[in-house]
Amino acid sequence: MAPFRLDLIGRYLRPHRKDLLIGALALVMVNLLSVAIPMEVKGIVDDLKEGFSIKDVLKQSIWIICLASTMGFVRLLSRQLVFGVGRQVEVELRQRLFDHMLTQEPSWVQEVGSGEVISRSTSDIENIRRLLGFTILSLTNTLLAYCFTLPAMIAIDPWLTLAAIALYPLMLGIVSLFGGKMVKQRKRQQESLATLSELIQEDLSGISAIKIYGQENSERKAFNRLNNNYRDSAIGLARTASTLFPLLQGISSISLLLLIAIGSGQLEKGALTVGGLVALILYVERLVFPTALLGFTLNTFQVGQVSLKRVEELLNRKPKIKDPKNPKVLKKQISGRVEAKELTIRYQDSNRNILQGLNFAIEPGELVAVVGPIGCGKTTLARALGRMVEVSKGELFLDEHDVVELRLKDLRRNVAFVPQEGYLFTNTLAENLRYGDPRASNQQVEASAVQASFMDDVRGFPDGFKTLVGERGITLSGGQRQRAALGRALLVKSPVIVLDDALASVDNKTAAAILSSIREQRDRTIIMISHQLSAAAACDRILVLEEGRLVQHGSHSDLIKIEGTYKRLWEREKAAESLDAVS
Repeated sequence: MAPFRLDLIGRYLRPHRKDLLIGALALVMVNLLSVAIPMEVKGIVDDLKEGFSIKDVLKQSIWIICLASTMGFVRLLSRQLVFGVGRQVEVELRQRLFDHMLTQEPSWVQEVGSGEVISRSTSDIENIRRLLGFTILSLTNTLLAYCFTLPAMIAIDPWLTLAAIALYPLMLGIVSLFGGKMVKQRKRQQESLATLSELIQEDLSGISAIKIYGQENSERKAFNRLNNNYRDSAIGLARTASTLFPLLQGISSISLLLLIAIGSGQLEKGALTVGGLVALILYVERLVFPTALLGFTLNTFQVGQVSLKRVEELLNRKPKIKDPKNPKVLKKQISGRVEAKELTIRYQDSNRNILQGLNFAIEPGELVAVVGPIGCGKTTLARALGRMVEVSKGELFLDEHDVVELRLKDLRRNVAFVPQEGYLFTNTLAENLRYGDPRASNQQVEASAVQASFMDDVRGFPDGFKTLVGERGITLSGGQRQRAALGRALLVKSPVIVLDDALASVDNKTAAAILSSIREQRDRTIIMISHQLSAAAACDRILVLEEGRLVQHGSHSDLIKIEGTYKRLWEREKAAESLDAVS
């Protein structure tokens, strides 16, 4: 059983206490009217003993209709207010959770799992909405119904009242038993639908691989299995509901039969009037629904409590990479000098340093390549420059500014990071290019595409810059995606550009043209992480990493003369190119 978190519930509801108060008062009025109407019916029926008068019956009927209409209107108002509070909290909480997720470091999603985050952002928040809307309304209404109805019933006949509600505990027990089962079945049905949706999404994204390897039948069988699982879970839920509701109806009918049977004896004795019996029947029917609903309400309450805890766990997580308490303000754009002083980085789950005591300085306007064997720490260095991984104070500087002392927004405005897999959104090419600067003009978008050697490709698309990019840029080739991502980075005019193998999917000639185009103005520092040593050879300087250490640095012409890591990598690349040429 989840712990009762009244403090959290109160915190979420406090901003909406005015609506809740009005809704509660409306519920009180509804329940008072619900008690008053059967009493009016009792009076009408008992008055018929004195004689039938159409005028009196019409007058009293109109009065009851007015009471019932008023009760219906007030009930509608109470539901709108209380359910509206639940909906408003849902919107606010989802926005708050989304805003909080944007403050987390990129690796956080991989650690938690995107499916888990989405589940808490959708189904858990919906459970909280039901807790704060449906559950509060139902519990309050049930409490008021019993508080107002039972005294009225006891006033008519205490023993008949006891007989009429004697089976209600049984009804509540059955609902609690079946309600818990239905909650689990409903969850299983939702999970089955989610799994089915994931398969559809995955197959649509990987349709090319399915066709290439001829796995249509395999995917068809997988879909059929998941589709049948969803069907079975839906049928199971329907079967449970089909069993529960007739049971409730049967118990309710038995309760009415007991009331009528015992009430008939009371009528014969003269201890009860016909109007009193009719009023008791109306009261019993009135208590059936809130009693039956109470079991579902308690299950919903428990599920909501669990969801509260899960969502709060996300909201209470502090980002590992965040703005300093007293950040330095960049009053002007930096020149683009980058310096590392004993830069050392170790990931939390690693038992060794990924980068170990790096020392280097890159001057404004320089084009510097960072090369080395796989796993030497090149990408970690690239991510450190934009604080995508945590950096210790006093180890990495942008001009004279310690990157740890800068606001993340200011730092990342001055350092454009282009990863190997440039993410493109489902939008037009133009909107993807101007993502970093939504106000950029069409001329600026075109200029950035020219610099990224992407303009010829754009002209080849039927709709040019208005071409709609599919999910994750699936409609583009790998090289086109990389150049689009590079164009996006160039558009923001950052003084430092970090290319993390961002030209890996383009040929050497195109890579050289891109680098030449970027270097023309000499107003940007370019740090190129690359496995392509032929592209690195055209850079001003080369930093060579091995096992997280800076083992060599200098120009290509200098490094090729020295026995070491760079020469070994260069000879290996040339040998591979020779083999490709022969084959």
